[in-house]
Amino acid sequence: MSFIKKILFTLFILNFSIVNAKPVPESFADLAEKLMPSVVNISTTQTVKTTTNQFPFQFPPGSPFGEMFKDFERPTERKASSLGSGFIIQDNGTVITNNHVIANAEDILVRVGDKEYKAKVLGADPYMDIAVLKMETNEKFTTVKFGDSDKARVGDWAVAIGNPFGLGGTVTAGIISARNRDINLTRYDDFIQTDASINQGNSGGPLFNLKGEVIGINTAIIAPGQSGSIGIGFAIPANAASNVINQLIEFGETKRGWLGVRIQEVTKEIADVEKLKKPIGALVASVGQNSPADKAGIKAGDIILEFDGKKIDTMRTLPKVVANTKVGKSVQLKIWRDKKSITKRLVLGRLESSEEFKEKKTKIIKKEKEIESLKITVRDVTKEDITSRRLKKNTTGTVILDISSRSPLVNLLSINDIIIEVQKKPVKNSIDLNKIVESIFKKGEKTLLLTVINSQNQRRYLGVKIN
Repeated sequence: MSFIKKILFTLFILNFSIVNAKPVPESFADLAEKLMPSVVNISTTQTVKTTTNQFPFQFPPGSPFGEMFKDFERPTERKASSLGSGFIIQDNGTVITNNHVIANAEDILVRVGDKEYKAKVLGADPYMDIAVLKMETNEKFTTVKFGDSDKARVGDWAVAIGNPFGLGGTVTAGIISARNRDINLTRYDDFIQTDASINQGNSGGPLFNLKGEVIGINTAIIAPGQSGSIGIGFAIPANAASNVINQLIEFGETKRGWLGVRIQEVTKEIADVEKLKKPIGALVASVGQNSPADKAGIKAGDIILEFDGKKIDTMRTLPKVVANTKVGKSVQLKIWRDKKSITKRLVLGRLESSEEFKEKKTKIIKKEKEIESLKITVRDVTKEDITSRRLKKNTTGTVILDISSRSPLVNLLSINDIIIEVQKKPVKNSIDLNKIVESIFKKGEKTLLLTVINSQNQRRYLGVKIN
């Protein structure tokens, strides 16, 4: 190729690249102005019960008079509030947000512009952390639409609008940093990661593409030490969310596919023994009795490689594809058994109707325990706390449910504060807390050093005189 031809060819390639490249926006102002009326601020309230002492003095911890005058304590109530974001998808006032924003709320207020409306919950799904609200009004509203989140590419621009720290109507921009993120937050993790700034209060708000389409619901951040945004935020993809939302609007509940197997990861060692070329698929650890899998003849030890034509590359892929498959559909599974591939066909059941699901639901009981020496009532930190309060996934400790007026912690700690350490020893659960505290009292120590996470998710240390 001659020198002139090389130059012309290079110029052609450069020109082709420039023509096909997406333009960098000079401003997000027009987009923000268009979308703002459809993004809402959400505030919720719930009643927290506690007890107060009617006397103008307080008995010291362990005093026999404290027990004598216990009946004179007066139960009191106070309102706790929380903030979040959401967006309008139907002009009748149907709003989408995160389940953890409205969980256990007694009153929900949705603010659109400078107006506030009461709202009710049409349906909620704690498993994907999505809730659908309906504003109690006959007014018509500006809506936004879902885009195809599967077309969102790493490096594409993304715009978040929400209510961080109660500062409504806040616009931040960034890019899509990664796709298909699994952060072990839910059973169905498949997050879009973005560096658009997301903070407390942004939960439930929309993540937009440059067309003004919702491609994700902002749900979680990684914030070491419970700090603010460090540019690692996560959004539920629109395609996965819209399927759940449609069910919640139509039925008020979800209808997920159910296979009826307990699964585990296929390790390199297991793949070697089973003569698989690489560790792929989901290993069946056990099969539920009378489940669709049981009826189809699937056995413990089988490795599921494909489900309804979709490859199962890792264990956590299977629950997602099963859940998104229509209940009652006849599906074919490709299974690795005895070092060879076989196929099985079955009719998918409904997860929410299964005994497995009902048993799991009844196990979510918040057992209370009284720590007599501290005159407080606590319960163990649950997975729901970790999700709803966006705590680190390995957080353990106890949530304060009640503080007696005779407690050394009265006026120092509040309901819903979490005790995670005593004397810098990690607290695993309420039984552990009781043992540690009892040991400290028996030793005659005069001060407790507590490490707590308060209701604003701030970690702090508290010294308490006990003798």
